[in-house]
Amino acid sequence: MPMSEDHPSATVGSPGLTVRTRPDGSRTHVAVSGELGLDVGEELRAALRAALSDTHDGIDLDLSGVGFCDCSGLNVLLALREQARGEGKSVTFRAVSPIVDRLLSLTGTQSLFAPAAGEPGDGPELGVEVVQLRRAMQTRPTIDLARGVLMASFGLTPEDAWEVLVAVSQRTNTKLYRLADGLVEAVQGDPLPEPLRREVAAAVARFSAAGAEEAD
Repeated sequence: MPMSEDHPSATVGSPGLTVRTRPDGSRTHVAVSGELGLDVGEELRAALRAALSDTHDGIDLDLSGVGFCDCSGLNVLLALREQARGEGKSVTFRAVSPIVDRLLSLTGTQSLFAPAAGEPGDGPELGVEVVQLRRAMQTRPTIDLARGVLMASFGLTPEDAWEVLVAVSQRTNTKLYRLADGLVEAVQGDPLPEPLRREVAAAVARFSAAGAEEAD
C-alpha cells in the first residue's frame, strides 16, 4: 500500500547516513544523504526495502546529498531495482550528486535508473536492462578486490583506494571493472600495461600526499 495518512513521512538516520521518505501520490519520494559505503550498506538496504514495500508504484530517489558512493552503495541500489522489477514497480533517480553521477558513468548504469526506462514493462529494451543490471552487480566483487590490493600495497584508506580506481579509470578511459581485473591479475603475476601502471602510481602518490598533509 502507498503511504497516506496512515503512512506519514519518515526519517531514518545514523552517523554518515540519512534517509527521508514521503508519499508522493502512488509513489514514494526518498532523499538519501551522507556516505554510501560498505559500513552503511545494511541500514541503507533496510530503509529502501521498507520504502519500496510501502508504495504502490515505486520509488523516486533524490541522491543529491550523497557525498561518497562506491560499488557497495551502488550494489544496494541495483538490488533494490531488481526487487522492484519483480514486484511490478520501478526505481528512478530524480536527482544525483556529482559523485553519484560519476559512478553511474563509470559503471554504465545511468539508463537503468532513468525515469523513462524505469517504468515496468516488456520488450527488447527490458532484456538489455537486465543484462546491464546483472553485469553491474557481478563486477562489484572484483572491484572490491582491486581496492583491497591498493589498500594492502600502498597503505591507502578504503576511500582513497576507491578514488585511485576512479581517477585512473577516468584518465585512461578504461572501464572500472577492466582496471580492477588488471590489478587483481597483477597480483597473480600478470603485470599491468605500462601506461596503466604509471597512472596508478601517480594517483597513489597524489592521494598519499594529500593524506599526509591532512595528518599534519
